[in-house]
Amino acid sequence: MAVPDKNGPVPTAPHADPRGDPFLRTQFAMPARPPTFLRRDRLAEHLDEALLTPLTVVGGAAGAGKTMLVADWAAARDGPVAWLTARAADKGCGTFWACLLQALRLAGVALPIEMDAPAEAGHVDDALLTRLAAELSARDAPVVVVIDEYDRARDPEIADQLESVLRYAGRGMRLVLVTRTEPLLPLHRYRAAGAVTEIRNDELAFTSGEAAELLTLHGLHLPAGDVGALVERTRGWAAGLRLSALAAQGEPDPQTYLKEFEADRTTIADFLVAEVLKRQRPETQDLLLRISILERCCPDLANALTERTDAGLILTGLHRENAFVEYLGHAWFRLHPLFGEILRARLRVCAPGLEAELHRRAAHWLRGCGSLDETLGHAAAAGDWECAAGAVVGDLAIGEIFTGLHSDDLSELFSHMGPEPRSPATDLVRAARELARCEVERGLCRLERAAQGLAGKNGPGEDDTPELAAAQLSRALLEALAARLTGSPARAELAARAAERLRCEVPGRLLEEHPELTALLLTHLGATRLWAGRFGDARAALTTVVDSGRAASTAQARGECLGHLALIDYLKGWPDRAERKARAAVANGDRRGCPLEPGPGLGYLVLAAVAVDRDELDRAQAFLDAAADASHPMPDPVAQAGRAIVTGRVLLARGETQAALEAVERTVVADVASPWAEAHRASVAAAAHLAEGRPETAAKLLEEEPSHEPLCLVAAAQAELAAGRTGPAVALLDRVRPQGRPGPAVTVRAALVRAQAAGTSGDFATQRRLVAQALREARRGRLRRPFHEAGPWLRPLLGTVPLSALAEGWLTPGPPSPGCPARPGERSPLPVVEELSVRERDVLRRLAEMMSTEQIAADLCVSVNTVKTHLKSAYRKLAVNRRHDAVHRARELGLL
Repeated sequence: MAVPDKNGPVPTAPHADPRGDPFLRTQFAMPARPPTFLRRDRLAEHLDEALLTPLTVVGGAAGAGKTMLVADWAAARDGPVAWLTARAADKGCGTFWACLLQALRLAGVALPIEMDAPAEAGHVDDALLTRLAAELSARDAPVVVVIDEYDRARDPEIADQLESVLRYAGRGMRLVLVTRTEPLLPLHRYRAAGAVTEIRNDELAFTSGEAAELLTLHGLHLPAGDVGALVERTRGWAAGLRLSALAAQGEPDPQTYLKEFEADRTTIADFLVAEVLKRQRPETQDLLLRISILERCCPDLANALTERTDAGLILTGLHRENAFVEYLGHAWFRLHPLFGEILRARLRVCAPGLEAELHRRAAHWLRGCGSLDETLGHAAAAGDWECAAGAVVGDLAIGEIFTGLHSDDLSELFSHMGPEPRSPATDLVRAARELARCEVERGLCRLERAAQGLAGKNGPGEDDTPELAAAQLSRALLEALAARLTGSPARAELAARAAERLRCEVPGRLLEEHPELTALLLTHLGATRLWAGRFGDARAALTTVVDSGRAASTAQARGECLGHLALIDYLKGWPDRAERKARAAVANGDRRGCPLEPGPGLGYLVLAAVAVDRDELDRAQAFLDAAADASHPMPDPVAQAGRAIVTGRVLLARGETQAALEAVERTVVADVASPWAEAHRASVAAAAHLAEGRPETAAKLLEEEPSHEPLCLVAAAQAELAAGRTGPAVALLDRVRPQGRPGPAVTVRAALVRAQAAGTSGDFATQRRLVAQALREARRGRLRRPFHEAGPWLRPLLGTVPLSALAEGWLTPGPPSPGCPARPGERSPLPVVEELSVRERDVLRRLAEMMSTEQIAADLCVSVNTVKTHLKSAYRKLAVNRRHDAVHRARELGLL
């Protein structure tokens, strides 16, 4: 009921409107709030501002909770509230004002008896409205007039009359309009004067907290994540939440139901079809059904789907009417998610087969004007794989199949593409997917067929187009990758030259939007140059990528290049430089959360190799294990050879000579042999034979290797010495050219072999000088392994002055601290690979308290798998393999 004026008598009121129809009391009664109504204080407090401004507009979609909100607020008011549901507003302005006068009288507003209702349904005398405004302006306290369903009042004359009464009533009237559409009032003037209170759709939407309270009122208790998902799906729409809750009450598993319910099979569908869809004109209904296949749309795209030209006006009108069409800005709109679901289901029933055609039209329109992701989604939905593949290739986005940012999505999308159609674009996409999955032979076949198709398109009389140039440039990328996978430097150089020429023929915008294509091409080129032993050329290509910027799409390529640059430094004998770059490669992979990539894998291999040189074998094994976890399954010869060599070196250092030989003898398939890979393989094998007492075998093995490789020359000299041939050993060492700038990992070993040769010849002064030189060069990088490999002749020398001072503290134990006797073999704890995260420290602390994985998960409120992930990362950073070792190491480092 309307709230009566407690200060005045209720005058007698007429019982019929100008047409003679009786007044229905439901027109003037506030709706009753259901038991599950949730009072939202933030909205009630906002509505209190209605008492301070002449006009208040509560506007929102059907079922947004507008009427219940205002009714609950009005019921709590002390003063008079006149309530009118404007269902008769379309019967003429006379009928409207007769109803409003009746609402005022029922609210207890004292109006003169002689102020009769209008006599005509379609007309009202201006004098009546003037007198009404005067009566209201004379009031001591304002009357609140609520007009519900004001969107039914479409007559501009009613709006003008209402605005006039509101203006002249002054402080005697507070008008509250509850409406689905924008009222035909000069709102801009009220806004400019600060004289209007507005509550709109966004504010009416339920928050997650409010939704949880509403569900509780319906006897439903859901986890916060499930409530959030429901709010996201309904966009906080009040009716959607209430209808979902009511439906879930009858389900045996309400939680699962609210996660998985099909909107078109619920009462939500009935509500939206009746209250929104069927209220529209036929052409509007048709547009809504057709655009339901889109995540978002603009007028031009909607016109392409409807084959009309008025979509802009229709979409704007639907948004103004709060008809579940949201405006995204810049002329883009989207449907409410639930409304879209229901419309799509209705489209399949009303127009079977049309959906695929609409997706095809959308894909072709978006190919020229929209985003690649949207184009691909619609092309795949239509089964138009020519369009999908053409979009990827023409947009120069083929590198995204490899970058890790969208590779999973693209792989999943194109996994549904059958053997047809066949075109250069589809062959290029198939080749990319197969090369990414390590199916090298099939990928090469697809690539060859694409090349043939592109050659046919580029025949006499046919002009080059940007699309053709983009396809050729995409092919150049795949050729470079194929060259890397097959160990073919010449093929990579051809691809790089072709790409350089083609870059001038494609729009610069595409190259700027897809920097990953150039970055990946240079990465593959650098990797093949590295395989060929052309370290300087390889470094130039790889450094270009590392210095290319910080784009997310090039992050994987930068990580790979850092790993390859680290390997070059290691191969040239500079372990400290190699370690810095390898750490950067590992950190790059961890930051992106993409552990299964070649950059971090190669970085771990280099860290393992450096750890071997430092005689940190447990640490080396931990890095080797991390490399196995992080390595990309791509059969890259560089990574394969690197892993075989580092594994052999770890096994050799542990004394497992036969296993070391087996490790380095594993075949690496490549079109050309790599000089450094052969040299390192031979040096490990020779060292194994020397350890087994077979110097002649070692020497013969090294004779077959490149004579310019410093590592082979040093290893061959060591074998000659072991065979008792000092002169040939020194001659081999003389061939190690300083102009090649070998690093300490090479020069230290060469100095020790020379020292051994000098001792054999009786030149002990030179021997001591060379050992001192080796100690000085090795000390900075803590290169312990060359001294362990040198043999028993070195041990007595390290105890002599001044050599003992050079070795103390890093190669041999230093003097004990006062009052703290040294323990045999004691060493300071090794530093961590990188800093542990806060959550990894939390897990370690609980590990130290002897908590199980399940107990840690419960204590931290995370899953068991999450705890295992943190443990694995902590093990890797601490270079350990077991829980006990992790706790012990963390305590040594002061982390616990």
